[in-house]
Amino acid sequence: MTAALQLRGIEKRYGANAALQDVDLSVPDGQLRAIIGPNGAGKSTLFGVITGEHRPDRGHVLFHGRDVTRLSPPRRVLAGMARAFQVAHVFPALTVAENMSVAVLAAQRRGFVFWRSLGRTLDAARLESALERVRLTRLAGRQARHLSQGDRKRLEIGMALALGASLLLLDEPTAGMSPEETEETVRLVRELWEAGGLTVVLTEHDMNVVFGLAQEVTVLEQGRVLCSGEPADIRSRPDVIEAYLGEDT
Repeated sequence: MTAALQLRGIEKRYGANAALQDVDLSVPDGQLRAIIGPNGAGKSTLFGVITGEHRPDRGHVLFHGRDVTRLSPPRRVLAGMARAFQVAHVFPALTVAENMSVAVLAAQRRGFVFWRSLGRTLDAARLESALERVRLTRLAGRQARHLSQGDRKRLEIGMALALGASLLLLDEPTAGMSPEETEETVRLVRELWEAGGLTVVLTEHDMNVVFGLAQEVTVLEQGRVLCSGEPADIRSRPDVIEAYLGEDT
């Protein structure tokens, strides 16, 4: 199976502090991978390196075999890589449909003056499909600032997919959600992934989410990969329990 994402010998330092050390990681095309670890393990830095927000001091990032280590974040997005943040990044004053329109227009590679372009260049069928894909059609006219945490996350994921992402990076996708919203978000991610054509890499502190979703789990500890494996194997490893999961897991 070909790799959607590969990290080779990644190192990232901040002064004397090594946030990432000799990280090797390979995520097969179409896999749903979780990356876990205690606070300070390097998960956010790792995501930043993958998406181009941080440039590694050493090592390489490959996306579908292409070295993108020096590629800017916008160019990685255009190549098919998108990140949804712990706090959803949407335009709060715009409606759900307007937010999604921004992504659809960007995917059409069209420069635009926003309000004029909505009427003249927007692919309406593509917008409708994008809203339906994340079940937001009924909220199309609502301002993003009035959405629940779960619906804001749904919108952010929908925008990422409307951009044409084949690799979706989810940073704590259920943070701050109620149990009901968490369940709905997990269901959405699973449905999107099972529909095919999407590789998902997520970080998450809720182990029920991790072990309920992931095909494979990678554990980070102090900036290094401690281990990778199937969820059942990871859950029972003594070194993982000691480093992160706790004795009661």
